[in-house]
Amino acid sequence: MSGGRVELGLGAGWYDTEHAAYGIPFGESFGERFDRLEEQLEILTGTWSTPPGESYSFSGKHYTLTGSPALPKPVQQPVPIIIGGYGPKRTPRLAARFATEFNVPFPPLDHYRTAVANVRSACVAADRDPSSMRLSVALVACCGTTAAEVDRRAAAIGRESAELRENGAAGSPAEVVEQIRAFATAGADTVYLQILDLDDLDHLRLIAAEVVPDLPT
Repeated sequence: MSGGRVELGLGAGWYDTEHAAYGIPFGESFGERFDRLEEQLEILTGTWSTPPGESYSFSGKHYTLTGSPALPKPVQQPVPIIIGGYGPKRTPRLAARFATEFNVPFPPLDHYRTAVANVRSACVAADRDPSSMRLSVALVACCGTTAAEVDRRAAAIGRESAELRENGAAGSPAEVVEQIRAFATAGADTVYLQILDLDDLDHLRLIAAEVVPDLPT
Protein backbone atom coordinates (compact mmCIF):
# COMPACT_ATOMS: atom_id res chain seq x y z
CA MET A 1 0.00 0.00 0.00
CA SER A 2 2.86 2.38 0.76
CA GLY A 3 5.06 1.25 -2.10
CA GLY A 4 7.54 -0.10 0.42
CA ARG A 5 7.78 3.03 2.57
CA VAL A 6 7.45 1.39 5.96
CA GLU A 7 9.54 1.08 9.12
CA LEU A 8 8.86 -1.32 11.98
CA GLY A 9 9.26 -0.31 15.60
CA LEU A 10 9.23 -3.29 17.94
CA GLY A 11 9.65 -3.57 21.70
CA ALA A 12 9.27 -6.00 24.57
CA GLY A 13 6.06 -4.43 25.85
CA TRP A 14 5.50 -2.39 29.00
CA TYR A 15 1.81 -1.45 29.34
CA ASP A 16 0.10 -4.52 30.81
CA THR A 17 -3.37 -2.89 30.71
CA GLU A 18 -3.14 -2.58 26.94
CA HIS A 19 -2.10 -6.22 26.62
CA ALA A 20 -5.11 -7.27 28.71
CA ALA A 21 -7.45 -5.12 26.61
CA TYR A 22 -6.40 -6.83 23.37
CA GLY A 23 -5.79 -10.37 24.63
CA ILE A 24 -2.04 -10.27 24.02
CA PRO A 25 -0.02 -12.31 26.55
CA PHE A 26 2.14 -9.97 28.61
CA GLY A 27 4.64 -12.50 29.91
CA GLU A 28 5.46 -13.57 33.42
CA SER A 29 8.58 -11.45 33.71
CA PHE A 30 10.63 -8.73 32.06
CA GLY A 31 13.17 -11.35 31.03
CA GLU A 32 10.49 -13.47 29.34
CA ARG A 33 9.27 -10.47 27.34
CA PHE A 34 12.80 -9.83 26.12
CA ASP A 35 13.22 -13.50 25.22
CA ARG A 36 10.04 -13.30 23.14
CA LEU A 37 11.22 -10.09 21.49
CA GLU A 38 14.53 -11.64 20.49
CA GLU A 39 12.77 -14.62 18.92
CA GLN A 40 10.31 -12.33 17.14
CA LEU A 41 13.21 -10.37 15.66
CA GLU A 42 14.88 -13.59 14.56
CA ILE A 43 11.68 -14.70 12.84
CA LEU A 44 10.95 -11.38 11.15
CA THR A 45 14.40 -10.93 9.74
CA GLY A 46 14.61 -14.61 8.86
CA THR A 47 11.35 -14.74 6.92
CA TRP A 48 12.01 -11.46 5.15
CA SER A 49 15.46 -12.56 4.01
CA THR A 50 14.44 -16.06 2.88
CA PRO A 51 14.82 -16.20 -0.94
CA PRO A 52 11.59 -16.53 -2.96
CA GLY A 53 10.63 -20.15 -3.45
CA GLU A 54 12.47 -21.31 -0.34
CA SER A 55 11.04 -22.01 3.11
CA TYR A 56 12.02 -20.83 6.58
CA SER A 57 12.07 -22.79 9.83
CA PHE A 58 12.75 -21.67 13.39
CA SER A 59 12.72 -23.47 16.70
CA GLY A 60 12.80 -21.40 19.86
CA LYS A 61 11.50 -21.50 23.41
CA HIS A 62 8.40 -19.46 22.59
CA TYR A 63 7.88 -19.82 18.82
CA THR A 64 8.29 -22.61 16.29
CA LEU A 65 7.97 -22.26 12.50
CA THR A 66 8.29 -25.31 10.26
CA GLY A 67 8.63 -24.94 6.51
CA SER A 68 7.12 -21.47 6.40
CA PRO A 69 6.77 -20.11 2.84
CA ALA A 70 7.91 -16.79 4.33
CA LEU A 71 5.31 -14.81 2.41
CA PRO A 72 4.49 -12.11 1.60
CA LYS A 73 7.86 -10.57 0.86
CA PRO A 74 8.37 -6.91 1.71
CA VAL A 75 8.86 -4.45 -1.15
CA GLN A 76 11.70 -2.79 0.75
CA GLN A 77 14.78 -4.93 1.44
CA PRO A 78 15.68 -4.84 4.19
CA VAL A 79 12.74 -3.38 6.10
CA PRO A 80 14.17 -0.82 8.56
CA ILE A 81 13.66 -1.97 12.17
CA ILE A 82 13.54 0.51 15.05
CA ILE A 83 14.47 -0.67 18.54
CA GLY A 84 14.90 1.56 21.53
CA GLY A 85 14.37 2.31 25.17
CA TYR A 86 16.30 2.94 28.35
CA GLY A 87 17.69 -0.54 28.97
CA PRO A 88 21.46 -0.35 29.46
CA LYS A 89 22.45 -3.83 28.26
CA ARG A 90 20.04 -6.11 26.43
CA THR A 91 18.23 -3.39 24.49
CA PRO A 92 21.47 -2.02 22.97
CA ARG A 93 22.62 -5.58 22.17
CA LEU A 94 19.39 -6.38 20.32
CA ALA A 95 19.57 -3.05 18.49
CA ALA A 96 23.15 -3.70 17.42
CA ARG A 97 22.13 -7.09 16.07
CA PHE A 98 18.82 -6.33 14.38
CA ALA A 99 18.04 -2.61 14.16
CA THR A 100 18.50 0.04 11.54
CA GLU A 101 17.60 2.74 14.06
CA PHE A 102 17.94 3.11 17.83
CA ASN A 103 15.38 5.40 19.48
CA VAL A 104 15.01 6.76 23.00
CA PRO A 105 11.59 8.21 23.89
CA PHE A 106 11.38 11.46 25.87
CA PRO A 107 14.72 11.28 27.70
CA PRO A 108 16.59 13.95 29.63
CA LEU A 109 19.65 14.97 27.62
CA ASP A 110 22.14 13.28 29.97
CA HIS A 111 20.21 10.00 29.75
CA TYR A 112 20.24 10.25 25.98
CA ARG A 113 24.02 10.65 25.91
CA THR A 114 24.35 7.51 28.04
CA ALA A 115 21.96 5.54 25.82
CA VAL A 116 23.88 6.56 22.69
CA ALA A 117 27.16 5.49 24.28
CA ASN A 118 25.62 2.13 25.26
CA VAL A 119 24.34 1.31 21.77
CA ARG A 120 27.59 2.40 20.13
CA SER A 121 29.51 0.13 22.50
CA ALA A 122 27.11 -2.72 21.69
CA CYS A 123 27.76 -2.19 17.98
CA VAL A 124 31.52 -2.42 18.52
CA ALA A 125 31.07 -5.61 20.56
CA ALA A 126 28.99 -7.07 17.71
CA ASP A 127 31.62 -6.12 15.10
CA ARG A 128 29.24 -3.58 13.61
CA ASP A 129 30.25 -0.09 12.53
CA PRO A 130 28.51 2.24 15.03
CA SER A 131 28.04 4.82 12.27
CA SER A 132 25.69 2.37 10.50
CA MET A 133 23.16 2.80 13.32
CA ARG A 134 20.73 5.66 12.83
CA LEU A 135 20.12 7.38 16.18
CA SER A 136 16.85 9.10 17.00
CA VAL A 137 14.99 10.65 19.89
CA ALA A 138 11.33 11.48 20.54
CA LEU A 139 10.46 14.75 22.28
CA VAL A 140 7.17 16.34 23.27
CA ALA A 141 6.87 19.68 21.47
CA CYS A 142 5.40 22.75 23.15
CA CYS A 143 6.33 25.94 21.34
CA GLY A 144 5.01 29.49 21.64
CA THR A 145 5.91 33.03 20.70
CA THR A 146 5.36 34.20 24.30
CA ALA A 147 5.79 32.59 27.72
CA ALA A 148 2.02 32.77 28.22
CA GLU A 149 1.45 30.90 24.96
CA VAL A 150 3.89 28.18 26.01
CA ASP A 151 2.17 27.88 29.39
CA ARG A 152 -1.25 27.66 27.71
CA ARG A 153 -0.12 24.91 25.34
CA ALA A 154 1.52 22.99 28.17
CA ALA A 155 -1.64 23.20 30.29
CA ALA A 156 -3.72 21.97 27.35
CA ILE A 157 -1.80 18.67 27.39
CA GLY A 158 -1.69 18.38 31.18
CA ARG A 159 1.96 19.32 31.55
CA GLU A 160 4.03 22.09 33.11
CA SER A 161 6.07 24.29 30.78
CA ALA A 162 9.10 24.22 33.10
CA GLU A 163 9.11 20.42 33.10
CA LEU A 164 8.78 20.30 29.32
CA ARG A 165 11.73 22.66 28.96
CA GLU A 166 13.78 20.13 30.94
CA ASN A 167 12.56 16.97 29.20
CA GLY A 168 11.10 18.04 25.88
CA ALA A 169 11.30 20.61 23.13
CA ALA A 170 9.55 23.56 24.74
CA GLY A 171 9.69 27.32 24.87
CA SER A 172 10.14 29.93 22.18
CA PRO A 173 11.07 28.84 18.66
CA ALA A 174 14.70 29.74 19.42
CA GLU A 175 14.63 27.66 22.62
CA VAL A 176 13.14 24.67 20.81
CA VAL A 177 15.81 24.90 18.12
CA GLU A 178 18.51 25.06 20.80
CA GLN A 179 17.11 21.98 22.57
CA ILE A 180 16.94 19.98 19.34
CA ARG A 181 20.48 21.03 18.45
CA ALA A 182 21.65 19.78 21.86
CA PHE A 183 20.26 16.32 21.10
CA ALA A 184 21.83 16.44 17.65
CA THR A 185 25.18 17.20 19.27
CA ALA A 186 24.61 14.24 21.61
CA GLY A 187 24.26 11.99 18.56
CA ALA A 188 20.68 12.18 17.29
CA ASP A 189 20.36 11.93 13.51
CA THR A 190 16.56 12.21 13.69
CA VAL A 191 14.26 13.98 16.14
CA TYR A 192 10.57 13.08 16.32
CA LEU A 193 8.39 15.85 17.75
CA GLN A 194 5.24 14.58 19.41
CA ILE A 195 2.32 16.98 19.08
CA LEU A 196 -0.25 16.04 21.70
CA ASP A 197 -2.92 18.70 21.04
CA LEU A 198 -3.94 17.79 17.50
CA ASP A 199 -6.57 20.55 17.35
CA ASP A 200 -3.97 23.31 17.76
CA LEU A 201 -3.05 23.83 14.10
CA ASP A 202 -1.41 27.17 14.88
CA HIS A 203 1.15 25.21 16.90
CA LEU A 204 2.06 23.20 13.79
CA ARG A 205 2.24 26.33 11.69
CA LEU A 206 4.59 27.98 14.20
CA ILE A 207 6.92 24.99 14.30
CA ALA A 208 6.94 24.72 10.50
CA ALA A 209 7.63 28.41 10.02
CA GLU A 210 10.05 29.26 12.85
CA VAL A 211 11.61 26.01 14.08
CA VAL A 212 12.10 23.67 11.13
CA PRO A 213 14.01 26.15 8.91
CA ASP A 214 16.68 26.62 11.60
CA LEU A 215 17.28 22.92 12.34
CA PRO A 216 20.46 21.10 11.33
CA THR A 217 20.06 18.89 8.28
